[in-house]
Amino acid sequence: MSEELSKQQVIDIIKGNLVENLHDVDAEVIEPTSSMRDHGANSLDIIEVVSATMRELEIRVPRSELSQVENIEQLAEKFMEYLR
Repeated sequence: MSEELSKQQVIDIIKGNLVENLHDVDAEVIEPTSSMRDHGANSLDIIEVVSATMRELEIRVPRSELSQVENIEQLAEKFMEYLR
């Protein structure tokens, strides 16, 4: 992705991937301060959402750095570090 993305745009991409993987979740009810588990995601769902988002953003974030992430907003902030 060549254009600069805002944190909200990254959050929206994460939400889109979460909805795509969970099917029974509405993007409108996903709060950035919630975790993916709060919406019913299991470990495999989370891996798929994170992987799909990184592919879409064209970034690679080491797993060790993702282990500290607790919610969607923190995940977006971590991804933003790699977009710069």
